[in-house]
Amino acid sequence: MTGELALLDAGGGISTGILLWIVGVFLLAGGIKGVVGVGLPTVAIVLLAPTLGLPAAMALLVFPTLATNVWQALAGGGAGVTFQRIWPFLAAAALTVWIGAGALTRVHLTYLTALLGVVLIAYSTISVLGIRFTLAPGRERAVGIVAGLLNGVVTGMTGSFVMPGVIYLQSLGLTRTQLIQALGMLFSSSSVTLSLALADRGIMTASLGVGSLIGLVPAFVGVALGQKLRNRLPETVFRRAFFGALFGAGVLILVRSIV
Repeated sequence: MTGELALLDAGGGISTGILLWIVGVFLLAGGIKGVVGVGLPTVAIVLLAPTLGLPAAMALLVFPTLATNVWQALAGGGAGVTFQRIWPFLAAAALTVWIGAGALTRVHLTYLTALLGVVLIAYSTISVLGIRFTLAPGRERAVGIVAGLLNGVVTGMTGSFVMPGVIYLQSLGLTRTQLIQALGMLFSSSSVTLSLALADRGIMTASLGVGSLIGLVPAFVGVALGQKLRNRLPETVFRRAFFGALFGAGVLILVRSIV
């Protein structure tokens, strides 16, 4: 696998250059998550995929995403109430990651990378415009199951956890704390299933697992630094800049895939 070979030096260990790149990517991604509350897996996949390939990038983001979002899912108290409300959505999202990941060994990676670009463009556009939908209580479960099934497939194919799951969770009218918890639960459960699906298909290898574990420390350091900066930065301006950059990255990934 090209991504795995890029991690290794002549002695079979992780090359110094790639090691520094992993550390830098997760430090930056964690910092953005610390400021705006989201963005670690998205930033990581955007920066790692062009250099290591989409499958390797997906494998590397598993442990940092899981660890930082377990903490997020449990923060604020009342996580059990949030879980009871969205568990059908979470179960559906976790279930179909396996189906999406199957495409990594059956579909040309150019098409999957292009899909990642489309997902980033859609996510950033919706976020910048502040588009929100509202669901009637009686439709939450049915729509949640459909949204979860789609979200899992997209996660398995691209390593992006956000679409259409984030839109669904925002439509529930959750409090800010509940929404943060719900996003943490989605990203955590999806990370676990993604790691198992990648391992089952021979993509999550030992070297990529080590690389993912290495990303844990800079990810947590980045989150801590970002949280300290949160009160010093105009969050609205920062969010617009972040999603604007994400839109540009999505366009670049899509164009490069097509060309």
